[in-house]
Amino acid sequence: MNRFITLTVGVIAAVATASGCGSSGTTAPSTASTGAPTTAAGSATAGGSTATVKTADTPLGPILVDGSGRTLYLFKADTGTISTCNGTCTQNWPPQTTTGTPQSSGVTASLVGTTTRSDNSTQVTYNGHPLYHFFKDTKPGETNGQGVNAFGASWYVVSPSGDAITSTASASASPSAGSTGGGGSY
Repeated sequence: MNRFITLTVGVIAAVATASGCGSSGTTAPSTASTGAPTTAAGSATAGGSTATVKTADTPLGPILVDGSGRTLYLFKADTGTISTCNGTCTQNWPPQTTTGTPQSSGVTASLVGTTTRSDNSTQVTYNGHPLYHFFKDTKPGETNGQGVNAFGASWYVVSPSGDAITSTASASASPSAGSTGGGGSY
């Protein structure tokens, strides 16, 4: 009988953990907007491919994007190359991960690097900042995460020099301006 009770309690605990019991906030879908498989951290693996960092012109000016043209962000709470975005945070802000040395195009190659995350995946960095996507950016060029304050700090697009761009685009200049309210909590 004790064995049955122990087994039942263990199953209930496993189901509660799997269902996200105790988490809060809005979460992202189980795959990145590219439809690529995701890791436990929620980042696109693109079939185990090597990540790319390049630039794109936007109403915010030139910014860093991935190989598919999706906007890359930095998190002001990160300390150096150490990512502080884990758990639920990575569902909303999937880290840009890579399986090899990141490629670059139109950026300063010496600023592109990597860091090892707490789950042992390899995250791409630029000028010492870990890079992330935003789950509400569903197509290339969107900057819906610009200036969002979530998970303890603000998120910003990254300039080719490696600095945060803290301005916002005007509503007339950006087709996605105002679509998320910029300062929401996720």
